[in-house]
Amino acid sequence: MNMPLYGQMLKNHMRTMTSYAFGSAFYILLMFWIYPSMATQSESLNALIESMPEGLGKAFGLENGFGSIDAFISGEYYGLLFVLILSIFSIMTSTQLMARLVDQGSMGYLLSAPTTRIKVAVTQAAVLLTGLLMITLVTTLAGYGGYAWFIGNLSDFDSNGFLLLNLGAFLLFFAVCGLSFLISAVSNDEKKALGIAGIVVFGFFSLNLVGKISDQLSWMQHISLFSLFNPAGIVKGTVSWTPVVIILLAIGMAGFIAGITIFRKRSLLL
Repeated sequence: MNMPLYGQMLKNHMRTMTSYAFGSAFYILLMFWIYPSMATQSESLNALIESMPEGLGKAFGLENGFGSIDAFISGEYYGLLFVLILSIFSIMTSTQLMARLVDQGSMGYLLSAPTTRIKVAVTQAAVLLTGLLMITLVTTLAGYGGYAWFIGNLSDFDSNGFLLLNLGAFLLFFAVCGLSFLISAVSNDEKKALGIAGIVVFGFFSLNLVGKISDQLSWMQHISLFSLFNPAGIVKGTVSWTPVVIILLAIGMAGFIAGITIFRKRSLLL
């Protein structure tokens, strides 16, 4: 890895990464703030959920109901909003770190320095993962702060379950970042890379959503990365972590390694 390049790229993208991190922190704090008012109506809300089709509740992470803060946060935030925030971050940032530089001709200046393509690609991948880690850590800390501020004593909080929610999200988007990075590394056109990465990531998201809603199309979940992140199951403690960790780490590593390898060998229009 090229440390001077890492520092410069991190500086260039820090404002964007900070915006995502604090945006995520704001929304999770908002979830903790509104929960006490939701809790007073939990019986009515749970009855409403039970009257809905089962698939609809599963699709939006509502199967745990509103009986506890853990169920509420896992469904309302980690089941949808956090996933969307990290999806947008993964697609946009990976495209900016690789395809944009090639498209605009800036990659030529980087490669003209005394460094190698592999070091440049590894450095850009490290910047992307640094941003992902930053967003996840800030969200985790904001969650603890939100519970202490709006709910009560942290000793009553299921801290292990909350940590596992964030670990699961990080692992999922490690894989998503790997695929997005691969697409960006093989592309000469920024818009094309952005479009393909968007189709792949939100295609997986849509397959998982449709598979949950419809029993007849439940097979779609099995070909979606997003099915490996089950916030409701994490809160219940029913997730089998070993295959999830292995699959997501393997996909992410394969994406980054393939992207770096192809970038080293391919011809660039600089």
